[in-house]
Parts: sequence; C-alpha cells; structure tokens
Amino acid sequence: MSRPRTPDFGARARVYDTLRPADAAWWEAFEALVELGDLRGRRVLDVGCGTGRLAGALAEEAHAKVWGVDASAEMVDVARETLPAGIGVRQAEAESLPFRDNWFDRVTMSLVLHLVERPRALAEARRVVGDEGRVAISTFHPEHFSTYWALPFFPSIREIDEARFPAPAEMERELAEAGFPGFASRRLSATVELSRDEALSRIRGRHISTFDLLTEEEVDEGTARAERELPERVVSRLERLVVVGSVWPG
Repeated sequence: MSRPRTPDFGARARVYDTLRPADAAWWEAFEALVELGDLRGRRVLDVGCGTGRLAGALAEEAHAKVWGVDASAEMVDVARETLPAGIGVRQAEAESLPFRDNWFDRVTMSLVLHLVERPRALAEARRVVGDEGRVAISTFHPEHFSTYWALPFFPSIREIDEARFPAPAEMERELAEAGFPGFASRRLSATVELSRDEALSRIRGRHISTFDLLTEEEVDEGTARAERELPERVVSRLERLVVVGSVWPG
C-alpha cells in the first residue's frame, strides 16, 4: 500500500484549531479514546499530533505522560508553542517513529489513519509499545461521508473520503496483521450545528484536508454556491468511530 496523497497541513497550522474547535463531539471522542484505550496515567505517543490538542488533553485530563509526533514542521511548531514543557513533540513520519522498541504503553492516532501508509504505520505503533500495548484510533465511520454538511456543495468529498478512510472490518484485519489481534470499537453519533458564518468560515479556510484533493474548479464553484445557498443554521450528523487494537486478544 502506497502513502495517500498528502494534503498541505502546513498551510492550515496557524488556523487549524480555529477552523476545527474542540466541540462536544470532540470531547465525546476523547473520552471514548481514554476509556477504550486505557490511556489514563499511561505513557502515550500521539502519532499525527498536529497542533497538540489531543496530547494536551491527555496530559491534563487523563494524567498521561505524553509525547507527540507529526509530519508537518508547521504543526510541530504550533504544538511546541502551545503545549506545556513536559510534553515532548518531534517532527516524524508515522511510518518511521524515532523511538526505541517498547518505549510506550499506548499509541493514539486521531484522524490520522487515512493519511498514512497504514501497514507500516501500524507496524511502527506495535514496535514502540510493550507486550500489553494498545493503539487507540479515532476516525470517521463510513456512513459519515453521506451525511457531511458540506457535501451538497463539494460532491467529490464523498468519493474521495470513502476511498481514504478504512472501514471497521478493514481496520480490524490490518490491526491484527500488525500485531494487535484484540479489537474493540465504539460508534459515536452527534448532531452538528453551525451558523452560516461559521460554515462559510470553515469552507473558505478549507477546514478539512479533503479540500486539497478537490479540483480548484470544484472548490471555487462550491464556495460560490455555499455563499448563495447556505441557510442561517446548518445542521447535520457527525458519525465518528473509536477503534482500539490490543496486543493481547483478550
């Protein structure tokens, strides 16, 4: 499996948390990650840490000892500026982690799995955790892509993301092949409500990486349509999935 096309996260680094704030749905996914992944008080490596939001929450709310890595130098810069000094952050690829074997108790990946070469990234996660290790993953459920609020304006998003994001059965198989035969998952459904201004701000800021995989023509046309047609309140469903792979199958 080759690495998927990589969107430009560097261009979003300074505005990422504004475009995608930590709302109630984000915190629900966080709690599920902590519970299913047994992250509380653990040594955790957050792979694809971005601006460090999850790493910071794990340290503050789950009392974990956290390190973070991200492939984007700009994201790493933001994380280093905003996170407490006790959280180490390094620039590194998920497929080549700069840590020795068995160094961590847990690995987390939040909205990362669709951006990496999954067999290599999951094998690296297995390498750096011990014999009782787990990898805790937050991603989107396949049904999310047919309900996403921006889909009417950017129809290619559905096809692109259905191809990028692995389905639960695929994740279970790939986790087992990487050395995580134990499998648990939880689906999380939430209602998302945005004002017209919030929705337009997200579109104009290309708030999800899929925008980088659309044609400029579709982005321009969809943005113009949204500016004409978006209602004052935008309501849609958010379908997330938390998956945990464990070294021990029990």
